[in-house]
Amino acid sequence: MGGEESLPSSVDNIVPSRREPFHRRVKSYFTTEIDAPRSTNLISIYACFLTGFTSAPSFTACYVWCGFQTGNVAQLGVAIARCFAPGSERTFGFQKPDQQALTSLLSFWIGTSLGRFGDWSGARKRTWLAIATLLQALLAMAAALTAHYSGESGTASSRGEPSWASPNGMAALGFLSATMGIQGIVGKRIASPMNTTVVLTTTWVEIFNDPLLFAFKYTPSRDIRIAGGLSVLLGAFISRAILDASSSAGACGVLAGLRMVQFIWWFFIPDKQVKKVESK
Repeated sequence: MGGEESLPSSVDNIVPSRREPFHRRVKSYFTTEIDAPRSTNLISIYACFLTGFTSAPSFTACYVWCGFQTGNVAQLGVAIARCFAPGSERTFGFQKPDQQALTSLLSFWIGTSLGRFGDWSGARKRTWLAIATLLQALLAMAAALTAHYSGESGTASSRGEPSWASPNGMAALGFLSATMGIQGIVGKRIASPMNTTVVLTTTWVEIFNDPLLFAFKYTPSRDIRIAGGLSVLLGAFISRAILDASSSAGACGVLAGLRMVQFIWWFFIPDKQVKKVESK
């Protein structure tokens, strides 16, 4: 009996595992970094689709690519040069197409500068990515409303007579350009294979200089980028078809819905895997 009493009780040493409270698990889930870039290839391809979808209404209205700011900067340089052109080619001040290019450029700058908030909070954290995408959806909805109340057709008759020339129309262009600015910094921060997912010039360079360009097997470095380029084409095609069937406001409204799909998508991307360091 005495020997049995001296034995340590294993039951007394068991500490019941306490499950973390629900609100803490939710907070931890939102503040966790996503598994980028390994698990973000599909959503990056979808972002390229949205690039084409967003660009179609702005180009149809005023021949301005709301995400291609290289062209807009060059257009402004040409506009300044025209002020010093000889004879009848000289113009004074910014013409309406030049004003629209400047509006797109400034709005893009404002949108992409919001990425600094992501840098402060964590550029790959699910909270920032979801908030950034939700903001893009709201901007797309604002573009739909301003395009609708502008009373314009949303289709330019010629380059010299663009649509979206009114303040509301210019605002619609600005909202769309701001969405592209936000998308660009998000794509850059998650290290997308398509870089910013907005301007694919670098992507095309990488595709046609890939050593496995003509390989008859699955090649991620090539195939993911090609899928991104084709997605831009598909997005622009579908957006223009919707625009012809309804209006530019309708296309922007659909864009807002597609942004919400992307918003939900962020919650299904796996968390970043943390490697455990074993102590010796």
